[in-house]
Amino acid sequence: MSSTPKTDPEEHNREDEENAPAADDEDTGAQVAPIVKLEEVAVSTGEEDEDPILDLKAKLYRFDKEGNQWKERGVGNVKLLKHKVSGKVRLVMRQSKTLKICANHLVFPTMTVQEHAGNDKSCVWHAPDFADGELKEELFCIRFASVENCKSFMETVQEVAESQGKKEENKDATDTADLLEKLSVGENKGDEKEKEEKVTAAEDKEAGESKAKTEADKEDGSASKA
Repeated sequence: MSSTPKTDPEEHNREDEENAPAADDEDTGAQVAPIVKLEEVAVSTGEEDEDPILDLKAKLYRFDKEGNQWKERGVGNVKLLKHKVSGKVRLVMRQSKTLKICANHLVFPTMTVQEHAGNDKSCVWHAPDFADGELKEELFCIRFASVENCKSFMETVQEVAESQGKKEENKDATDTADLLEKLSVGENKGDEKEKEEKVTAAEDKEAGESKAKTEADKEDGSASKA
């Protein structure tokens, strides 16, 4: 007595699919147009009018006064940017992934950067910062991958601060010179005006005396004829 083998239909279909020759991909020549056409958009970084002086990768911290502890602000590239027109230099740092601003402030003549105690790869400084959209006095600490980068940062900031101080001194001296020149010119103009007034008064006096003399002569002539 013969027995009929029992076969799973799904398994049978699977075997047929596996044994079937693979069909070649056919090129229909059809071209599919994109549903949405994206246009190139110019993105402004706000740094177009500035030249980079320094660009180093680092990790930035901010001191939290309320919690009395350091809090990480992000990892990214810290830059010193010099404005092409004004010559002012600012420190800018953004997080490498989100591009969120971690620090954004000018380098002032009074700004000093000091090595962080116990770590020659880190340094600290105070600055009125504008990273959060409002001006706040912050205490920053920045850590670099090497001692060389940390020293380069400190030296460059110090040089910029000193140059900004000299620039302020030169500006004050120029403003003072301009003020003195204006005062001098004003005084000269005043002297000239006073001289002109004196000359005019003298001429008027002389003309008056001459007129009076002429009238007196006429009266004398009339009297002699009579």
